[in-house]
Amino acid sequence: MTSEAIRDPKSDHLLTPQNSTFIIIDYQPVQVNSIASMDRQLLIDNIVGTAKMAVAYGLPIVHSTVNVKTGLNKPPIPQIQKVLGHLPTIDRTSINSWEDTEFKQAVKAIGRKKLIMTALWTEACLSFPALDALEEGYEVYAVVDAVGGTSVAAHEAALRRIEQAGGQMISWTQMLCELQRDWARSDTVPAFMNLFIETGGTAGIQFAYEKKD
Repeated sequence: MTSEAIRDPKSDHLLTPQNSTFIIIDYQPVQVNSIASMDRQLLIDNIVGTAKMAVAYGLPIVHSTVNVKTGLNKPPIPQIQKVLGHLPTIDRTSINSWEDTEFKQAVKAIGRKKLIMTALWTEACLSFPALDALEEGYEVYAVVDAVGGTSVAAHEAALRRIEQAGGQMISWTQMLCELQRDWARSDTVPAFMNLFIETGGTAGIQFAYEKKD
């Protein structure tokens, strides 16, 4: 029952809090309301859980919106603002955030190659920057159950295109477990369990039951 010595968290081939960046793009009312690839409330729950996870594990976060300053679009949904409202947002006019100078500079300034990416829609605001980042040598991890498209077909086709270009698919629960990796890393265990309780995950329900007893 002895864990191996912790691998170098910066060079680990798996995701760690020290080698990953979290990117979240365009979780705004119009985009959320147009999602047809999954239940919208589940989408909101999953992206909020993913954002909370990024905060809890201390990941650098790049948050971008589209057309807020032009008045053509609204700010992020309140659930996201509650989690990430303390952070700046990079507003842009380009559909592809990688074609926005400030966004690209923010990602490059962090200096990490592993990009955990979430965006609405999958077929545009996720796939375009993901493909560009891959082309420039980054590793892209698309959180498949925290993103959505205008149809199931559009969502799945976009994920396939990213994967065929070398991107990796990941669920938000897998991301959480990968960042935690060892229960002996006790500092983040409370956040891990709280996230499962909030989202109704099996482990969270069991933990809540045990606490109640």
